[in-house]
Amino acid sequence: MSKLKVVGEKSLTNSSRVVGLLAQLEKINTDSTESDTARHVTSKILHLAQSQEKTRREMTTKGSTGMEVLLSTLENTKDLQTVLNILSILIELVSSGGGRRASFLVAKGGSQILLQLLMNASKDSPPHEEVMVQTHSILAKIGPKDKKFGVKARVNGALNITLNLVKQHFQNYRLVLPCLQLLRVYSTNSVNSVSLGKNGVVELMFKIIGPFSKKNSGLMKVALDTLAALLKSKTNARRAVDRGYVQVLLTIYVDWHRHDNRHRNMLIRKGILQSLKSVTNIKLGRKAFIDANGMRILYNTSQECLAVRTLDPLVNTSSLIMRKCFPKNRLPLPTIKSSFHFQLPIIPVTGPVAQLYNLPPEVDDVVDESDDNDDIDLEAENEVENEDDLDQSFKNDDIETDINKLRPQQVPGRTIEELKMYEHLFPELVDDFQDYELIAKEPKPFVFEGKVRGPIVVPTAGEEVPGNPGNVRKGAAVKEKASPKGEEVKEDAKGHDKTPPWQLGGQNRAAASAHSSNNDLVKALDRITLQSTPSQVAAGLTAGMRKDYGLPLTVLSCTKACPHVAKCTSALFEGRTVHLGKLCCTGVETEDDEDFESHSSAEQVSSVEASDGPPTLHDPDLYIEIVKNTKSVPEYSEVAYPDYFGHIPPPFKEPILERPYGVQRTKIAQDIERLIHQNDIIDRVVYDLDNPNYTTPEEGDILKFNSKFESGNLRKVIQIRKSEYDLILNSDINSNHYHQWFYFEVSGMRPGVAYRFNIINCEKSNSQFNYGMQPLMYSVQEALNARPWWIRMGTDICYYKNHFSRSSVAAGGQKGKSYYTITFTVVFPHKDDVCYFAYHYPYTYSTLQMHLQKLESAHNPQQIYFRKDVLCETLSGNSCPLVTITAMPESSYYEHICQFRTRPYIFLSARVHPGETNASWVMKGTLEYLMSNSPTAQSLREAYIFKIVPMLNPDGVINGNHRCSLSGEDLNRQWQSPNPELHPTIYHAKGLLQYLAAVKRLPLVYCDYHGHSRKKNVFMYGCSIKETVWHTHDNAASCDVVEDMGYRTLPKILSHIAPAFCMSSCSFVVEKSKESTARVVVWREIGVQRSYTMESTLCGCDQGRYKPHYLRFG
Repeated sequence: MSKLKVVGEKSLTNSSRVVGLLAQLEKINTDSTESDTARHVTSKILHLAQSQEKTRREMTTKGSTGMEVLLSTLENTKDLQTVLNILSILIELVSSGGGRRASFLVAKGGSQILLQLLMNASKDSPPHEEVMVQTHSILAKIGPKDKKFGVKARVNGALNITLNLVKQHFQNYRLVLPCLQLLRVYSTNSVNSVSLGKNGVVELMFKIIGPFSKKNSGLMKVALDTLAALLKSKTNARRAVDRGYVQVLLTIYVDWHRHDNRHRNMLIRKGILQSLKSVTNIKLGRKAFIDANGMRILYNTSQECLAVRTLDPLVNTSSLIMRKCFPKNRLPLPTIKSSFHFQLPIIPVTGPVAQLYNLPPEVDDVVDESDDNDDIDLEAENEVENEDDLDQSFKNDDIETDINKLRPQQVPGRTIEELKMYEHLFPELVDDFQDYELIAKEPKPFVFEGKVRGPIVVPTAGEEVPGNPGNVRKGAAVKEKASPKGEEVKEDAKGHDKTPPWQLGGQNRAAASAHSSNNDLVKALDRITLQSTPSQVAAGLTAGMRKDYGLPLTVLSCTKACPHVAKCTSALFEGRTVHLGKLCCTGVETEDDEDFESHSSAEQVSSVEASDGPPTLHDPDLYIEIVKNTKSVPEYSEVAYPDYFGHIPPPFKEPILERPYGVQRTKIAQDIERLIHQNDIIDRVVYDLDNPNYTTPEEGDILKFNSKFESGNLRKVIQIRKSEYDLILNSDINSNHYHQWFYFEVSGMRPGVAYRFNIINCEKSNSQFNYGMQPLMYSVQEALNARPWWIRMGTDICYYKNHFSRSSVAAGGQKGKSYYTITFTVVFPHKDDVCYFAYHYPYTYSTLQMHLQKLESAHNPQQIYFRKDVLCETLSGNSCPLVTITAMPESSYYEHICQFRTRPYIFLSARVHPGETNASWVMKGTLEYLMSNSPTAQSLREAYIFKIVPMLNPDGVINGNHRCSLSGEDLNRQWQSPNPELHPTIYHAKGLLQYLAAVKRLPLVYCDYHGHSRKKNVFMYGCSIKETVWHTHDNAASCDVVEDMGYRTLPKILSHIAPAFCMSSCSFVVEKSKESTARVVVWREIGVQRSYTMESTLCGCDQGRYKPHYLRFG
């Protein structure tokens, strides 16, 4: 204890000693004659500052006057030694303790006093070297902490003083080093940088830097940092280019690269690259870099650095420079407008569509190479390492600050007479249910009367097994056979159909099995054609299925090759011809392929038990019938196999992919190789929507592509290398952008080959593809082997800015003119398979109509009130469905009817953005749940009336758009003033809500389902005046706002019961940019307090039970 006490007393003595010395120095300041005393006191303070951290801390703590005393003495004294002592003290103070002490010195006026000292010292002839060294050293440390330092230095004339010192004492490295450090700080101010450049500072820097040398490496490093800062000025960069310094920098870099074998001078090498990075910010610099063979030099040197992990900063900076200097190209398209055109009934006067129609011809062919080309200021790897900064939900300048605009004000908009047009869509408000049998003796369970998930048999053309007379023998003549409906199907003498399998011409092919119990199933499935009437197919198929509901999912396999399905050339029905996407039966690989030929016919199957769960809503035959009535702009005549056959979620969890380190720079290096080794590039078009006469090459090693089906999007494919393809997406119709959604077919692959796919015209600045998301793939052969599901597929996935761009005019004045690449590599498991790739699980308009029909036919009308109406017709003539779900009243008595009619409404909508397919899957789950036998679902039906618009943008979904409708506009930005001709679904959906408000039946909740491409989990956006004002940091205003907190109730409930829901991602701030969205308009104009947007990730979860897995839909 005594020892501690002694130490404490000693510390107190030292502290008091510093305070006493500072007080003594303060007194001396008033008497300029006591210079010797000042010199002595400052010397003692210096000794204490050099030896004790406590002393340094004491002098820079808040409330201390020590710094003011020192600066005042420095300003007033004329004694050289006192000046040197104080400068040494200041160096001690700012050299330790981080930037806080430097900021403290700036706050006390240190910058101005030291700059004045620099001016006074420069007047001496010659200037005192030690004073100059120490003054420059301190200024170089505190300058970055002073926001106005550049202006102060320029006003005081300090720029030329420092520059002249370097010129006059070029060989004095001790003086030149701090001068260069200060020049670097000066140069952060653009005006200073230009001024210094005019006085020859760039040329001076190139006298200091040079080839590899072991001497003065510290000076070289500082000179390069100063040069990099100076060259950020376009004027200085042009001066450097004019003097040929780009070539000089490359030569110096190669010399250091070759001689720095032990990598001890990496900072110098990076400094040279930083100078190159600065000078290539301008067009002239990029051209000089290319002319000096810079691409090849940096590519070769960076490849040699890959083996040493510590050299990654060099590799990343080199990659950054090469990406920037890669010549900008326009997309290899005739126009960036959509391949498809739809004539609008009226052309908007303003907005993006009006701009598009007013664009001069060929304007989108212009590539902008101006000096304001957006620089990629992020390191190649670091730009995607931190997901926390990936997406900021709002910026302060986007928050609505006008309280009057924030306060919900119900706006009638339309008169009650106009709104009466919606009366027929609310029959539940007037129906007396006298004609209904409301009380059932025994409630019906929730089952489907149509096809259920029973046995699915996929027949294939196979060879006869010797000794089994029940099989069709190869080569034998076959007589005409009757179909389940008695129709005759002819085969040729060889036992094959005259058309390939799965063709849509209504013809049959030989059955591979003679098992008597499966004959009907085989024949029925053999006749799956889009020209056949569903009743014909269903009759034979369901007859076999209903024999035994518990039959296993059966797959018949073949060992004989058969060609791809050809397109149908004749129709068996009046109307459009629709056919199934090609299905290769060549190598339908089953689990027991090797034993196939040696087993009896009864053993020629591979069985998988059907999964448990509710009956499926999928009906292939019904889907085909619906597709025939779906109107698309390209008039699609094909059906994608996944949409026809259906999709179920995989029975296993799929973890989010961990991205390997360095994958992005590897991909970028491969892109740069295209410019360096141009002779290795094939550059062959293999798919082109813009050329209707284009035929796919028949070479065996070329992949074949297709996207001519509902919701498909792939415009053009170019083969780059033998197994690498560039893919270009189609713009939204009546637009020249919004490229993100893709859905296409690939065939002709070889197993074991790593195919690289590059989608090269994406537009968003970042994506979940950088954080573990994979594209989805559906394999037809896997589906035939009883695995009909989309799975996450692909490796080496990343998303990055590429060298393709469009002009700012074509981009509508947007700043982001560059495109981005999604790249992924796939090794296909089967030979000659037919696979489909998609941005997310596809959900077509026809799928929705099929699901609604199945729900309608399957529900129990005595228990569930289910009604499907048509809200309106879309621009292309498709119907927009409106669904009403609630519980039937217990009886037709007045009390029960009254309770039925007074139930509050809940209004739901989804899929306003076509590319957000997960919104439709969430809506499907909502509909299935509300129609289920769950006690909770029954309680919900008895408590509420659900009014649902499950797809607000049918035309966009059908035609493969990502964001817009056929009007070329984002429908979720049209809610304020929707045009009935251009935005009919929004106009009438808003009309429904306005009608409910007019009849005093305001919905309790409105929720619009969306998908989010840049965040994980599920979360909500709501509307709150108080939280919006609070985010503007106007705490006084937020305290005055009185608001019901009920808007947080639903998100809080979901956060407790739904593992995927993340409350911390929710936001209730109203932004100016969202003022015309459904959420804000329904809240502000209609008056629904609980108005939400529910966002579901396109990727997976990083919290809760599902971490770190994808969300699966089905």
